[in-house]
Amino acid sequence: MTTEPSTTRDTATATPGPAGRVRELGHVVLYVRDLERALAFYRDLLGWPVVARPEGFPAAMFSAGRTHHDLLLIEVGPQAQPIPTGRRVGLYHLGVKVGDHDDDLRAVLGRLRDRPGLATVVGTADHGFTHSLYVHDPDGNELELYVDVPGVERDAAAFAPPRPLLL
Repeated sequence: MTTEPSTTRDTATATPGPAGRVRELGHVVLYVRDLERALAFYRDLLGWPVVARPEGFPAAMFSAGRTHHDLLLIEVGPQAQPIPTGRRVGLYHLGVKVGDHDDDLRAVLGRLRDRPGLATVVGTADHGFTHSLYVHDPDGNELELYVDVPGVERDAAAFAPPRPLLL
């Protein structure tokens, strides 16, 4: 296996590359069956700030403050096809940083337990450089809610097998 040279996480100080190269992931758009239920998860449970809700269009835009929006949810109604299960082509999961310490993961886990039926916890993992809690949102989209492990560089642990994480 070959790996690419590491790049800085701070895009503001990254060495400029050729024109038109990827600089960062800008945003994600998810279709949801029920916008209010999705808001209960993303806004209320995760604490992701809503920055816009257009009139006459069932959608919500979220931003954690880094950019104009990180996430856009668009309601498509209850008749929408579910996400296929098992091995498939497409999005596996969306990684969302929820804090800086395992206590932040424990806080999210506590809120998930207080709202049974809103989301499903599917696992935890110690990836070396991150500690992660995996959940399915109300529509079955998988999210990796994570914290970075202080003092561990990504390159040292990038492809190490995950270890169990007890929260």
